[in-house]
Amino acid sequence: MSGYIVVDASLWVARLVANDVFHTRSRAWMEAQRAAGIRFIAPALLLVEVAAAISRPTGNPALARRAVGTLQSLADLRLVEMDRRLVQTATQVATDLGVRGADAFYIAVARQLNLPLATLDVDQR
Repeated sequence: MSGYIVVDASLWVARLVANDVFHTRSRAWMEAQRAAGIRFIAPALLLVEVAAAISRPTGNPALARRAVGTLQSLADLRLVEMDRRLVQTATQVATDLGVRGADAFYIAVARQLNLPLATLDVDQR
């Protein structure tokens, strides 16, 4: 499955929130990936994580809904359903690496599809 990269919620939130400290860099990075023909992939959990990461600190559910709507409308973003196999792989990742549960899903998608993972989260690198 070449031409894809797994992108976690930390990068998407930075890209979608204009006042995020990494907004400019994440935007430039994503534009460069698109220009190179790279498409993005993430577990469906991405939508929940982005909604929470924006709504909770801002207290602005409308902003979170807009961000999720933007993600759902992207033609170059593929969301992977969280089926039994992915849950099993993520469980093994969480157990073996000691990462947070949500982070384990991004790593599991990258492992299952043999793709690189892009993140701003130090724990996943």
